[in-house]
Amino acid sequence: MSHLLRIELPDVPGSLGSVASAIGLAGGNIDAIEIVEHRADGTAIDDVFVELTGTVMPDMVVSAVQKLEGVHVLWVSRYAAGGNLHLDLEAMEMITEDPANAVEQLTALVPRTFRSDWAMVAELRGPTLHCVASTDSAPDLPDEVRAWLPIKDAHRPKAGRWPGWADSEVAAAPLGWGERMVVFGRHGGPEILDSELARLGYFAALTASIEAAAAASAEDEVVHAV
Repeated sequence: MSHLLRIELPDVPGSLGSVASAIGLAGGNIDAIEIVEHRADGTAIDDVFVELTGTVMPDMVVSAVQKLEGVHVLWVSRYAAGGNLHLDLEAMEMITEDPANAVEQLTALVPRTFRSDWAMVAELRGPTLHCVASTDSAPDLPDEVRAWLPIKDAHRPKAGRWPGWADSEVAAAPLGWGERMVVFGRHGGPEILDSELARLGYFAALTASIEAAAAASAEDEVVHAV
């Protein structure tokens, strides 16, 4: 079974190697490592995808890693996708290749790119809130979500959780205009970092641009055909 460990460690040469060695000695095999954030306080946040073999339990790996000086495991959970990482540029390339379905592509890619449990796009049409696209595991769209619309920039609730989705860490970003947004959630955690908010905002803005360009191109084709 694969697990995701979100680890805080000193942002100095050798730290990641020490973490990898500790995981190996504890009986875990590293599938992939992704640097999530470099912090001004001299620490870094890394996501480490580990395959546990035999009788090795997650707490054995966590204990081994946290014995290292300055290293803390912020979160550990099962992760069925293992080390199948979708880097930002690869995700955006997939959206660019299918511009007519840019919103649907974004919704499908967000969980894998941001290690979230679900994603959706919500749109306010007059007084009514609609779910434009969602992943299979996405929860229902509660009325409380209307409080975030119109939305101007990527952000998360101050308390980390959102009424109506109280079991999830939630973040949202505007998708082209203030009455439409992309949202993702993580059941229970880990908390959403500032760097992830910035990435989500970038993804949403670029997706909206790709969608608009595709619509304009389609309109030109119709005009020329006439």
